[in-house]
Amino acid sequence: MNVPLSEMARTSDGATPTHRAVDADGVTPPRESNLSMPANGGQGSRAGIVGLVSRRAKSAPARGNRQGPLLRLRGDIPQSLVWMLTAAGVAALVGLWVMASTIWTSDGFQVPTIAATWDALVEMARSGELWQDFRASSLRVFWGYSISLVIGVGLGVLIGSFRSVDAFLEPQLGFLRYIPATALTPLLLIWLGIEEAPKIALIVVGTVFYNLLMVADVARAVPNELVKSAYTLGAGRLTVLRRVILPHSWPGIVDVARINLAAAWLMLVVAELLAAEEGLAFRIVRAQRFRRIDRMFALLLVLGLLGLMSDMALRWLRNRSARWAKD
Repeated sequence: MNVPLSEMARTSDGATPTHRAVDADGVTPPRESNLSMPANGGQGSRAGIVGLVSRRAKSAPARGNRQGPLLRLRGDIPQSLVWMLTAAGVAALVGLWVMASTIWTSDGFQVPTIAATWDALVEMARSGELWQDFRASSLRVFWGYSISLVIGVGLGVLIGSFRSVDAFLEPQLGFLRYIPATALTPLLLIWLGIEEAPKIALIVVGTVFYNLLMVADVARAVPNELVKSAYTLGAGRLTVLRRVILPHSWPGIVDVARINLAAAWLMLVVAELLAAEEGLAFRIVRAQRFRRIDRMFALLLVLGLLGLMSDMALRWLRNRSARWAKD
């Protein structure tokens, strides 16, 4: 006798077998849930089901492990912990300096103590050399990096916004950006002389391509939906550039300037080797001739503090002018 597949779920005595029935297509139907609503749909039954679900949720084990605040991936940590870790990092650096100047120092590896470095810094400050070198180096970085930013931001926004400009400038940029800026030093001396012009030009050439390409990537990251919405509202190309692309790109542009500022201070060291008579890097090279390692360390500290202060100033500018993108 042919038994329908739908009747195979029960045996002759009405008991349900251990295996589940299949339909005519050979597909196993889903098992009915124990939490199904009764036919009468009463409020008491619903309350019972809600209570059962709540108890099962509480008794079910949590998925994943709870991460502590110290090693949490991409999570916030308490501000007190931030200050503690910052202090620990500074203390570790100072401790490493103390060990290098006392335990590890030798004739071939000399590291001045913190006290000797401070004395050398005070000596240069009292003689007036430090302030004169500080002013000369700061002005070179300021003018060189300002010119680099003007060129990089202007062309970068155009490259990131117009595919035609990108296609026109891509071959030149792809070729020029792989020429080391330091290799242009002899040409800059021949073309611009030995005054301040070649030093500033070297900082410009050494940083402009970084600024240009990174700003172009920032401009490309503006969502197309914003641009299309502006066109839909009747805005023209200049209005879209001024009211959509530039405001959206501004926080990223400031971040690009902050990151690439380190390259400007790096190029300063090379620039002040070009017949310079003052400057922090020039003073370091001069101290090396007389093996004044304490002065060298003191000048390196000044360079590091200058870079840190300029980085903090740009970070403040970003948070002040783009509050919606505040860190």
